[in-house]
Amino acid sequence: MRNIRLSVLVVCFFIPFLCVFGQEAQQYQMLTLAFYNLENLFDTENDPITYDDNRTPDGKDRWTQEIYTDKLAKMAEVIAQIGPEEAQGPPAILGVAEIENLKVLQELSGQEVLRSAHYGIVHYDSPDRRGIDVGLLYNTQVFQVINSKVFELELYDTEREDKRIYTRDQLLVTGNLAGERMHVIVNHWPSRSGGEARTRPRRMAAAALNKKIMDSILSQEPYAKIVSMGDLNDDPKDKSLKKVLKTKARVEAVGLREIYNPMERMAKRGQGTLAYRDSWNLFDQILLSAAWLSKDYETFQFYKAGIFNKRFLQTPEGPYKGYPFRSFANGNYTGGYSDHFPVYIALIRKTD
Repeated sequence: MRNIRLSVLVVCFFIPFLCVFGQEAQQYQMLTLAFYNLENLFDTENDPITYDDNRTPDGKDRWTQEIYTDKLAKMAEVIAQIGPEEAQGPPAILGVAEIENLKVLQELSGQEVLRSAHYGIVHYDSPDRRGIDVGLLYNTQVFQVINSKVFELELYDTEREDKRIYTRDQLLVTGNLAGERMHVIVNHWPSRSGGEARTRPRRMAAAALNKKIMDSILSQEPYAKIVSMGDLNDDPKDKSLKKVLKTKARVEAVGLREIYNPMERMAKRGQGTLAYRDSWNLFDQILLSAAWLSKDYETFQFYKAGIFNKRFLQTPEGPYKGYPFRSFANGNYTGGYSDHFPVYIALIRKTD
């Protein structure tokens, strides 16, 4: 957590009376919360109950210890830098997707560049057929976990109702962020593999589960601070977000039990977190309950959101120049990072 001093010109958009009365600049604390799809962070061991055979030294991908070690270092290098320019140090809370197990998170958080983050881990094995899970890393000096649980997304094939589709759970973690109660949901909704229209009902179901989790919290705590983050495999304008979760693009339009999506305006400007066939998508999103949107800043409140797409994370040349510099392509390890850019939000509150 960093103390920052925002000049009147910077804060006047958020706190107009400072501009009107010309008061001295207020000092704030800033925290970064982020999400990152780590693009198949697998260890090298063959798990007999999941489809991880390719990600082994003798598998199709020739996933050796040397490659795995490099991949860990690359992921840690990115995580250490995620956040706005004003922030210092890794995110206080980081949701992750496409990780194989607890071991890879332990080895990731143990990287030298992340030692200062003092990361604890929340992880559960999900029933996903590929063996990939979601997880949460959190700075134990800033965030204290009260409880956690997972919610299983039960899906069946629309053409064969007896065929179960196994996918990722949704992870809920409740805790105290620098003394303030909050809830984090980490998501990795069903992919578009097989076609966007054919798989759309699966993401609608994932959105419905997400809404059920949030509504359950809000029924007990109407002013609950909830962050729902993840790779949703849908854009902010898609029905799962707009029709099921009923997300709002403007802060002033958000009612007490409604959800703000700061990524919607980014998507309208053509920004994205992954690209395919010369088209950008913004699948990686962070959604916020209304309690984060106050302008008094006596407690942590939403300050801004962003896509962490620094130049080193972009493919440097060729037909995919500017796309996320993925770690695996054309059957080979590229030495890149991920096929997704991370996303983040910054929270601030006044200090004495």
